[in-house]
Amino acid sequence: MNLRPLVLRLLLPLLALAPSGCTTSISARKVVALDRYPRVYVERRLNDNHHIDELFVAELRRLGRDASSGPLTMLPEKTDLLLTYDTRWEWDFRTYLIELTLEVHTVHPRKKLADARYYQPNVRNKPPPEVIREVLDRLFVQP
Repeated sequence: MNLRPLVLRLLLPLLALAPSGCTTSISARKVVALDRYPRVYVERRLNDNHHIDELFVAELRRLGRDASSGPLTMLPEKTDLLLTYDTRWEWDFRTYLIELTLEVHTVHPRKKLADARYYQPNVRNKPPPEVIREVLDRLFVQP
């Protein structure tokens, strides 16, 4: 009895479910060192139901920055940097962060100093606080 066709029929669907090489991509660029800017304001996205702005603020404070968040109209007077972001979420039996892009600008004049992008196109991903920690470390800690 030849078991090869039976084994192939059973293993082929399992191979299709195996990870197909989808990897995490994190890129970060900055024009100048951001350590001379102590006050950071995170612009809250109106469509953000996951409170990502609060995660940014918590991480920036952990890094020693004076950080707050809210709508752009509530920007504090002596803010040095403005952090804006966009997120993309997917649902596959649970909601997960698939993409995060952010930009860091000076307030007056408004010049872009840094940007970053996180992208992980599969279900096995990192929780948002870990993603934010990694991205901000690349911008605010690493030279």
